[in-house]
Amino acid sequence: MPSELHDHLCLRAERWLKSRNCGVVFNDKFQAATHSGEQPDALGFRSNCSILIECKTSRSDFLADKRKRFRKSPSLGVGDWRFYLCPPGVINIEDLPEGWGLLWAHPKRIEQVFGVPGNTMYETQKPFNGNKNDELRLMYSALRRIEKRGHFKCIYEKL
Repeated sequence: MPSELHDHLCLRAERWLKSRNCGVVFNDKFQAATHSGEQPDALGFRSNCSILIECKTSRSDFLADKRKRFRKSPSLGVGDWRFYLCPPGVINIEDLPEGWGLLWAHPKRIEQVFGVPGNTMYETQKPFNGNKNDELRLMYSALRRIEKRGHFKCIYEKL
């Protein structure tokens, strides 16, 4: 059951992804079917990569996450880059699965604890090959909703 803290972390994750030049970001309120069953807390897209943030409010939540099939088999998971976001100390660097980064949510800032690349490295040094089929399913679902509501033509308008 999502908590108020989890909801707050998901919104902060969404803002953090936007600050990293993700032009499209889905937060946990976007419900769409993926083949693997993964429901990202925040998933951002840049021109040539995807970035997943999983928000954890407790150590037990983090440990339970390791049992999910798309965590046991990283090729099933979304995100070319993958980060955990949590309050300080809930997850430590030595707890991280291989390739994952760590962000700590302080009251007024997000601390980049481990694994956050420089801006140009996001597209050249990806630690994962995110599950593009599931990422496309999410994108398709979002675009289909826009189409069904009669707003699809706006994609042809210049910004």
